[in-house]
Amino acid sequence: MTIAICDLRERPEFAGAVGDRIWRAWWEPQGVPLSYIVGRIETEDLAEGAIPFALVAHEGDTFAGTASVIVDDLEERPQYTPWIAAVWVDPQFRSRGIGGELVNRAAAGAFAAGFQRVYLNALKRRTSFYEGLGWTRIEEDVGKAAVSVFIRDVPVR
Repeated sequence: MTIAICDLRERPEFAGAVGDRIWRAWWEPQGVPLSYIVGRIETEDLAEGAIPFALVAHEGDTFAGTASVIVDDLEERPQYTPWIAAVWVDPQFRSRGIGGELVNRAAAGAFAAGFQRVYLNALKRRTSFYEGLGWTRIEEDVGKAAVSVFIRDVPVR
């Protein structure tokens, strides 16, 4: 089977898996309940509109990964929008290009919605991944987590 990537609104049955992975990676350590994250996905990412939206990578009925486009992802930079966020690929699907494809499709979705620039932030250990995808680092050591901020501009035609 091959990996498919689609808007979560096309495969809402994956909302729980998306919420679980986002929660485990970023919110569980902060004491945020899983039900809160899943609830936000069900009310925000499944709603009609340009953003927020989530993408899901899957192999048939098996969840493989996710990425989201959201309005704000870095408290210290409220002037930047939109953001590619919550990029996750399950371990058994890693090193197959799925993460890069999720990021590229998320950016394309933001551009299709009319945005000229998209942002993302990453921990130092992930910066080479995003640079390898063509993202430009514009800031380093931002906020408590000392993340790097990256941009990508709409491609010139």
